[in-house]
Amino acid sequence: MRLATFNLLHGRSVHDGLVVGERLTAAVGALDADVLALQEVDRGQTRSGELDLTAVVAGACGAVAHRFAPAVVGTPGERFRALDHDDDGVGEPCYGVGLVTRFPVRSWHVARFAGAPVRSPVYVPGTGLIRLRDEPRVVLAAVVVGPWGELTVAATHLSFVPGWNVWQLRRVTRFLRRLPGPRVLLGDLNLPGGLPGLVSGWRSLGRRPTYPSVRPRVQLDHALVDSRGAGGLPPVVAVRTPVVGVSDHRPLVVELAAGR
Repeated sequence: MRLATFNLLHGRSVHDGLVVGERLTAAVGALDADVLALQEVDRGQTRSGELDLTAVVAGACGAVAHRFAPAVVGTPGERFRALDHDDDGVGEPCYGVGLVTRFPVRSWHVARFAGAPVRSPVYVPGTGLIRLRDEPRVVLAAVVVGPWGELTVAATHLSFVPGWNVWQLRRVTRFLRRLPGPRVLLGDLNLPGGLPGLVSGWRSLGRRPTYPSVRPRVQLDHALVDSRGAGGLPPVVAVRTPVVGVSDHRPLVVELAAGR
């Protein structure tokens, strides 16, 4: 079983700045992931050809189930607003996270968190440091029926504001502990290296640098398993961060053993 997380940068290549559907499908298809968490996902945005990127990825992966959870209506870095409820934003450009899986889904769960009330400097490759307004965040979880029974998998993208992302991670893990174990959190946590494990008490399934994609120096993209009830998860046999030609992040792919 392969679990993966990938910050898509809405499908854009850092080499030419273009969003090409065929590139994205080739990139995610090559991961051969059974469960894939997505961040920086567009739906109906002009910049990405008004595509539903989660659906595009699901088709490339041969997924049996997928869902997009918008964090905002509008475009981060430009104009956007928070969602008032799950149905808000239908028919409008949205941005958030996605989850696709080859396993049947028993139930979906969503929780939302406010963005930081301050602007924070963020390094953008090719541009340098800019001060950005933070946006609301969302966690999308699915209880799936895998080869060894039920498993909760979740996708999220935490704030880039130091300290605020720590607060969000603690809220996310508390939310996930209401769902069946084993519990796995996949996503761009905007926290480096071993810090997410120290903050949450959850165990990392793979330590590899993922950012920036050209010469990765820091791990921002993580796969964490809840230490409570993690015994139902098979051991990790391989971890990789392949070059895929899309995004300023590399995907993190974790392969689990065939048996318990």
